[in-house]
Amino acid sequence: MDQFKGQPRLPKFAVPKRYDLRLNPDLIACTFAGTVAIDLDIVADTRFIVLNAADLSVNDASVSFTPRSSSKALAPPKVVLFEEDEILVLEFGEILPHGLGVLELGFNGVLNDKMKGFYRSTYEHNGEKKNMAVTQFEPADARRCFPCWDEPACKATFKITLEVPADLVALSNMPVMEEKVNGNLKIVSYQESPIMSTYLVAIVVGLFDYVEDHTSDGVKVRVYCQVGKADQGKFALHVGAKTLDLFKEYFAVPYPLPKMDMIAIPDFAAGAMENYGLVTYRETALLYDEQHSAASNKQRVATVVAHELAHQWFGNLVTMEWWTHLWLNEGFATWVSYLATDSLFPEWKIWTQFLDESTEGLRLDGLEESHPIEVEVNHAAEIDEIFDAISYRKGASVIRMLQSYLGAEVFQKSLAAYIKNHAYSNAKTEDLWTALEAGSGEPVNKLMSSWTKQKGYPVVSAKIKDGKLELEQSRFLSSGSPGEGQWIVPITLCCGSYEKRKNFLLESKSGAYDLKELLGCSIAEGSDKNNGTCSWIKINVDQAGFYRVKYDDSLAAGLRNATKSKSLTSIDRYGILDDSFALSMARQQSLASLLTLISAYKEELEYTVLSNLIAISYKVVKIGADADQALMSGIKHFFIGVFQFAAGKLGWDPKQGESHLDAMLRGEVLTALAVFGHDETLKEAVRRFDAFLADRNTSLLPPDIRRAAYVAVMQRANKSDKSGYESLLRVYRETDLSQEKTRILGSLASCPDPTIVQDVLNFVLSDEVRNQDALYGLSGVSWEGREVAWKWLQEKWEYIGNTWGSGFLITRFISAVVSPFASLEKAKEVEEFFATRSKPSMARTLKQSIERVHINANWVESIKKEDNLTQLVAQLSSN
Repeated sequence: MDQFKGQPRLPKFAVPKRYDLRLNPDLIACTFAGTVAIDLDIVADTRFIVLNAADLSVNDASVSFTPRSSSKALAPPKVVLFEEDEILVLEFGEILPHGLGVLELGFNGVLNDKMKGFYRSTYEHNGEKKNMAVTQFEPADARRCFPCWDEPACKATFKITLEVPADLVALSNMPVMEEKVNGNLKIVSYQESPIMSTYLVAIVVGLFDYVEDHTSDGVKVRVYCQVGKADQGKFALHVGAKTLDLFKEYFAVPYPLPKMDMIAIPDFAAGAMENYGLVTYRETALLYDEQHSAASNKQRVATVVAHELAHQWFGNLVTMEWWTHLWLNEGFATWVSYLATDSLFPEWKIWTQFLDESTEGLRLDGLEESHPIEVEVNHAAEIDEIFDAISYRKGASVIRMLQSYLGAEVFQKSLAAYIKNHAYSNAKTEDLWTALEAGSGEPVNKLMSSWTKQKGYPVVSAKIKDGKLELEQSRFLSSGSPGEGQWIVPITLCCGSYEKRKNFLLESKSGAYDLKELLGCSIAEGSDKNNGTCSWIKINVDQAGFYRVKYDDSLAAGLRNATKSKSLTSIDRYGILDDSFALSMARQQSLASLLTLISAYKEELEYTVLSNLIAISYKVVKIGADADQALMSGIKHFFIGVFQFAAGKLGWDPKQGESHLDAMLRGEVLTALAVFGHDETLKEAVRRFDAFLADRNTSLLPPDIRRAAYVAVMQRANKSDKSGYESLLRVYRETDLSQEKTRILGSLASCPDPTIVQDVLNFVLSDEVRNQDALYGLSGVSWEGREVAWKWLQEKWEYIGNTWGSGFLITRFISAVVSPFASLEKAKEVEEFFATRSKPSMARTLKQSIERVHINANWVESIKKEDNLTQLVAQLSSN
């Protein structure tokens, strides 16, 4: 039996074809019992059957295999569950006959509280606390509910029957076929599913209301939520029905199931899960309340619904062969969710916000401890950690890069062919490239393998010499170290206007291009500003490429002026800023040059650009504080000046007919001014918050500016005056809207008083905060609160490990608390603490977090060596 231990994949001598699964969950005792009959095809000589099972007790006497050829049941003398490998090994007394047969097993399990496998979630109904039963099987937790071949390539059909309390709603992937009530229990059997992977099987049992609609071709769409919240499901319902129609056209294949249920679960670890025909969501990702949800909440619901429904084709109908190709699922669904959202809400200009996806991908992939898009997975425990910004965000970004290179129409036609060829089957990355190659005639495999098979990405350095544009690529690392690697880089450039535009591939390490030949223009060098020259060159137009650009001083000055005069699109203004920030952090550029560039954004009003500038400002202020306290107050003053223009234009109150983007921007700008201690903002925020305490429906504090007010209140809170903090906790306790709770949780730790931060962190671990939401409380810890947070993490580690250790959320605790530090001593302290406490499932995150501390520490040291920074900041502030 030992030959099967320590293997990344199950042996291939038995192939599952169909599961007949019966489950009986007990929602009071929080246990379940079940039986499964699996139709198997024995395809090689074997005395063993090996499948996955974990946290189950299998009833040995119930196990039998009946070959179709003899119809005599064979009982295995040995049934062993290897917990570490999560496999169940059955050893039979003889070699099993080839061909079809039925494997039967009976088993029991616990409805756990770990938000994975078959688990329990709690809710209140008429003031009484109740349990619901929910499944979350991706990546490898179907084995915690029933013994199965728990690998994406082992597709089969599923016939599911549930025995549940008669008054509850019981849902699965397929519509109900028959329901028999027997006293206070009912037996619900569902239609058999099409062929699908185990990680997409889903079951939910609880009390729910729903709203219903249909797609244009009659597919029934429902949104289920807690009793009394049905109205909050209407927006997602609208998006869901329209998106299914849209994807049917885009993929040229109809949605394959008769119904689509989307359901909000109170305790849910991820954002949502694309189970075939029964998609599960966190409440914040599905429910929208007209009165109390912000514009950003509305946008989140739309993009998450579009992402999950894209998976019904890309992931569910065509499934990755193994987790190495996870990015095909996630990168693609992320990219196409923007396509759908843009089609439904063009006024949101959602593609400009796609840059946030690229930036997150670039940030993680700038680390030595990154990983390639296609990553080897050798054990189920390693899978969780690759559900990260590389699979989702870099994945989506390289798809966008490829689509913009091949053209939208060719791309769409090739995708439709890919879906058609691999429907009800599995695919690898190469299969997608083959389809795109056939459709476009371009060598896609060659173009893309440098982006998916090696980690990292290039920075392209640009300079002008003797009328030639010289480009050179090298791997970009946030540490500033030289990196290995070479890419096929799609270069796009404009010179002086968007009319003069050129695209080509940089396939070698460097290249020199005659500008006159390339674009019919030259660029002014030095003081030479004669006719026929253009004033700027922008590379990576529209930020379509997944790379950074480093310009020499004269090219950078040209772009700074073009930014100031608004000659560049908002996307290009964003790109120049983000690259400059990354280069400054990597010590390839001074902080002085970054701040000088930022001063060109004083009249910026575009949401995407300002939102990124705000994120950068938080980082720069904290790093400035680590370098020199006096410098920090100067930098804060400078940023207050930068954001004043937008704050003045937007004001505090929503304007009639204003855009969705302005509504989101107002809250972010006011939050930044509050964090930087702007006195007028703090006073006005507190005035409005007091009005809100007196009347929760006041028009003085609409949802879009609530977070800003909450953060302002916390800036004023301290150990001798906790009144604002206590008032916020009161609002938290009184609301039953998840979005409001998370908005408050995300504001509390921004308090500059470490004693209050300590209180907040303890509150986060109390039973007033659902486990899924604890991380919101860590997301905004103030610079002054870092040390307290680190001590707290060490003291509470055992509890945190027991509570979150079996899922991916534990890694977020580490990155949230460790990454903000900026000293080599602290990095060493963290390494020592985790030396005996790390597990394989958190090793990658730990290394990444420690690497970030090193990057911060080196940046701080280089800022200390910059001359005249304080004077420069004062000068920029007064201009």
